[in-house]
Amino acid sequence: MKNINQNRRSFIKIAALFTAVPFLDSITNRAELLASTISSFSTSLVKNGEVLTAAHWGMLKLTIKNSKVIKSEPYQKTSDIKNSLQYYTDDLIYAKDRIKYPMVRKSYLDNPDDPKRDLRGNDKWVRVSYEKAIKLIAKELKKTRKEKGTKGVFAGSYGWKSSGNMHNSRVLLHRFMTATGGFVGTVGDYSTGASQVIMPHVLGTIEVYEQQTSWPVVLEHSKVVVIWGANPLTTLKIAWSSTDENGFKYFEKLKKSGKKIICIDPYKTETCEYLDARWIAPIPNTDVSMMMGMVHTLLEAKKYDESFLSEYTEGFEKFKDYLYGKEDKIVKDAAWASKICGIDEKTIKELANLFYDNRTMFMSGWGMQRAHHGEQPHWMLVTLASVIGQIGLPGGGFGLSYHYSNGGVPTTKGAIIGGMTSNIEVSKKYTGGSSWLENAAKYAFPVARIADALLNPGKKLDFNGKKVTYPEIDFIYWVGGNPFSHHQDINTLIKAWKKPRTIVVNEIFWTPTARMADIVMPTTTSYERNDITMTGDYSNLNIVPMKQAVKKQFEAKDDYQIFSDLAKEFNVFDKFTQNKTDIQWIEEFYNQAYNQTLKMNLKIPKFKDFWKANKPITFEAPFENTQFVRYSDFREDPILNPLGTPSGKIEIYSKTIEKMNYDDCKAHPTWFEPSEWLGMKDKKAEFALISPHPRHRLHSQLNNTSLRDKYAISNREPIWINTEDAKAKGIKNGDVVRVFNKRGEILAGAIVTNNLKKGVVRVQEGAWYNPLDKAQKNSLCINGSVNILTKDIPTSKLANGNSSNTALVNIEKYTKKAPDLTIFKQPS
Repeated sequence: MKNINQNRRSFIKIAALFTAVPFLDSITNRAELLASTISSFSTSLVKNGEVLTAAHWGMLKLTIKNSKVIKSEPYQKTSDIKNSLQYYTDDLIYAKDRIKYPMVRKSYLDNPDDPKRDLRGNDKWVRVSYEKAIKLIAKELKKTRKEKGTKGVFAGSYGWKSSGNMHNSRVLLHRFMTATGGFVGTVGDYSTGASQVIMPHVLGTIEVYEQQTSWPVVLEHSKVVVIWGANPLTTLKIAWSSTDENGFKYFEKLKKSGKKIICIDPYKTETCEYLDARWIAPIPNTDVSMMMGMVHTLLEAKKYDESFLSEYTEGFEKFKDYLYGKEDKIVKDAAWASKICGIDEKTIKELANLFYDNRTMFMSGWGMQRAHHGEQPHWMLVTLASVIGQIGLPGGGFGLSYHYSNGGVPTTKGAIIGGMTSNIEVSKKYTGGSSWLENAAKYAFPVARIADALLNPGKKLDFNGKKVTYPEIDFIYWVGGNPFSHHQDINTLIKAWKKPRTIVVNEIFWTPTARMADIVMPTTTSYERNDITMTGDYSNLNIVPMKQAVKKQFEAKDDYQIFSDLAKEFNVFDKFTQNKTDIQWIEEFYNQAYNQTLKMNLKIPKFKDFWKANKPITFEAPFENTQFVRYSDFREDPILNPLGTPSGKIEIYSKTIEKMNYDDCKAHPTWFEPSEWLGMKDKKAEFALISPHPRHRLHSQLNNTSLRDKYAISNREPIWINTEDAKAKGIKNGDVVRVFNKRGEILAGAIVTNNLKKGVVRVQEGAWYNPLDKAQKNSLCINGSVNILTKDIPTSKLANGNSSNTALVNIEKYTKKAPDLTIFKQPS
């Protein structure tokens, strides 16, 4: 700690020298000058050689020649499964659509008080100096707070920011806003919006981001593995921190294990094919009915664990009354379920018996809860697992995170590095995993309701037993995300986005969101700055130095520098920075882990040696962690180890939810008919649309790299369509097709396949929105952004999650000449 304190004192002395320096120099050169003067070790760049870094898609080895990255490849190899995302770092650094300079929309620059909001997305851009942009942002933020108060400023800024515990753009934004007067934020996320609200009522924990029963236990004890609505070979390419890549290793072992593997999904996924699993393809949005048919089958056959239901669950008898139609006179048996989900009655019964007769692990994905009434599927899955009675036994029960961030990889015995926090007043160590759930906002609403909030200030919203009132937002500051790809019903979002007076975006590239801003600040990629991260959100396997590989491109700045300079305009520079440079913060975060290891009798190098070595520090998992069984303590003694629910048990019937009296989320798992689905009487369109996570992107990240050449069809986002459906529509492989409904229309490239249920089409989310005519409302998206077509409706009043997988569309062959894409080029 002596060196750190000396460095801090040095910082104060040197910082005083800058008070007389002209504004331009104090902003532009402060970080570089301080780093070079204070640092007790070298941070000089490698001109020729190799550098270790990390991204969401794992540890990377970068080859540098003449100060340029010429090659990117995986640092390690854990299995034969290749991660396609790891080879395109140079494409990101040297992208044609890099934002080179601070830019201001012309109409906004002319008159910020009358900025012609309707021209957002279709106005000229004007280059301004960095110092002018900083002063303009500060001036307009102060103006908004004076006129509208804290509730007029939105900084929710949801998104998959770059890896790294120092340069966490969202946390830095919130830290700045907290230091200068507060902001409106959001709660929840798009990934698990429904489940993370319903699961605490059912299990007393958020569940979706919890460690799973250890993979070694699954491989030893499970006889049947059910992958329900998940595609781990795609989603395990990434992690919130940086993937440890060990999930691939365990799926490779699962493939060789000889276990019975079943994939339940409308699409025969890459995972299903890799595992040579049995494919069951229900109609989208009907999984709840299928599970209910299974439970009824088991009850009728008296193949259920009555003692488990009695001792470990609450309210099963009330659910049973619903299942047998005591009130609605509808018995939810296999025959009933078959008519809804499209799986024959015999198969439903066969699967139910198979699951009961064998030690079965249900590995569920999140797509089924991103749907209308999305609270129900995971609640019903827990109910099915409770009836079978294997929860808490080795290899049995359920897991909601095997497909995400390598859940189930044993947790190591090691240390966790610290990280930047949004709450300046409270010293809080960063613990990885769910940092996006940290909320320093004074006011917040559910994240998936952003368009609704902008369009309807003052509207009261039911949310998890409370009432939320939308504020009148007049200033948006967005970093680290791309809502014009990830939000549903983009055309409605465009309308909503034109309500506030000011929108500021920090971005690396000219994304659809950057193009919808008033002020754009160019930021660095993580390869142009120093940082530190861990790999493995659950395993905490490695501490990784993220060494700067190349100089900052053009006039890009780190978010930390941008917000430090903005903090200076509000006279809170010292409060925001705590008089530390980024490398000093990184050293402090590392030392938090170093001090933890001293107490554990583990030995890791001092920071200076760690940084110089340019290698990860790897921790080992103790044997007891390899034998972890989720809910085993609860099963062993539910009185001494109760769940966090009011009853201390699994709540199949929730009295808490009952008191909310919602018509779209009852007190027990319920089958609700979705607002759009294939079984509705008056279908609004012909095909059910599913929009899963992309195989070769992280949401919208990497869409602007040459990786796109490997999956684009006719230079469009692919759409999968069943062979029979394609034949009926006269569509062949490679055809450009128009996909449309009342919300909008897109162009996509057809992939004709037998690996998709008839009546269903599939477009992966994340393609950048590229309107044919920026001046036209509801313009055709020529790049195939699927969220043009999805519904922006809440899952229910309980969670208000997004319903991206509840949509119907039409499809036809596009007979005109397909327009050239413009989204990956520089704007005017």
